[in-house]
Amino acid sequence: MTLAAHQGNAVDDFSDQEPGKILHEFRSGELTQLGIAPYGPCFGSADTTQLWLILLSEYWRWTGDDALVRQLRPNADAALRWIDEFGDRDGDGYVEYATRSPDGMRNQCWRDSPDGVQFADGRLPDLPVATCEIQGYTYDAKLRAAELADGPWADPPLARRLRGEAADLRERFNRDYWLPTRGGYYAIGLDADKRPIDSMTSNMGHLLWSGIVPPDRAAAVTRQLMSDAMFSGWGVRTLSTEDVGYNPIGYHLGTVWPHDNSIIAAGLARYGHRDAANRIAMAMLDAAAHFDYRLPEAFSGYDRSFGRRPVPYPTACNPQAWASGAPLLLLRSMLGLDVSNGHLATDPRIPEALGSIRLTGVTVHGTRQTVDASGSRLRSSA
Repeated sequence: MTLAAHQGNAVDDFSDQEPGKILHEFRSGELTQLGIAPYGPCFGSADTTQLWLILLSEYWRWTGDDALVRQLRPNADAALRWIDEFGDRDGDGYVEYATRSPDGMRNQCWRDSPDGVQFADGRLPDLPVATCEIQGYTYDAKLRAAELADGPWADPPLARRLRGEAADLRERFNRDYWLPTRGGYYAIGLDADKRPIDSMTSNMGHLLWSGIVPPDRAAAVTRQLMSDAMFSGWGVRTLSTEDVGYNPIGYHLGTVWPHDNSIIAAGLARYGHRDAANRIAMAMLDAAAHFDYRLPEAFSGYDRSFGRRPVPYPTACNPQAWASGAPLLLLRSMLGLDVSNGHLATDPRIPEALGSIRLTGVTVHGTRQTVDASGSRLRSSA
């Protein structure tokens, strides 16, 4: 509701605001209050709008709250229009970003550092850029909005249109972003000239989470993510050690981000690669033990053989909301928790080292349940 209440309703270059867009961040410091910094709020992000639609869908699936979803229908319609009209800057069917603000961020994806998106040889791409995970989020958001259109919105024509657009996006994406070199993987994005940006990054794990990857490519993506070049032993690095720009303490150039790893694990579990997902979950748990069980924003990508503990990132935020949410998604992946037609669905694969997991007060459509799981055995009760 709060994000919807602050949804963009005008075009403002200074803050990168556009109608229907969901904000990126809000700051209330002196520079913002004086109008010098564009953070009151800032809309410099090309993925928040899709993620808001995904959040709305998740809320509805778990609560069955038709009334709120109907209330937010105008906001959802505005978000869908933003994707097609403002997000797709050149009409090629992909959501791109390029700041219009003189103080805006160069990269408006989750890798928002200036050099966070680069070619394998270290060159920075010309803007606008269409990163891969944003297309995955868009695909997922449209399918989820179609489900809402078939449900509480009672708009079958919209549902058919959105599913058709999602199917078209999936086909084009897998043609334009897939790179058969280096064993096969997805480019991190397309540059201003629609050339694939060929660095190997953790972003392809987000594609598994979104469901845009065809089943016959999931194994190749999994191999890449869990390779020595990507998996440090403490988690999946943001950038492959084989790329020129790799830096184990570069903000998005080789560090390990807990939130990133939780999304990757959820994607691996979605495609049935449960052992790989659990390997990430256990690596995160092992790392957490060295941070007083409060995972930081990021830590270094040095290999686990480098020392007995992960090397901290010097200026990592701790606590950080993204990192705080990571254990919850990892837990959901291990338990295989989901909701289907208002009922709790579970498919546990609990690592042997953890023994068993018990959750109490899991609420689905107003009913509180307890879930007990050990290995692949499950016992749940209301």
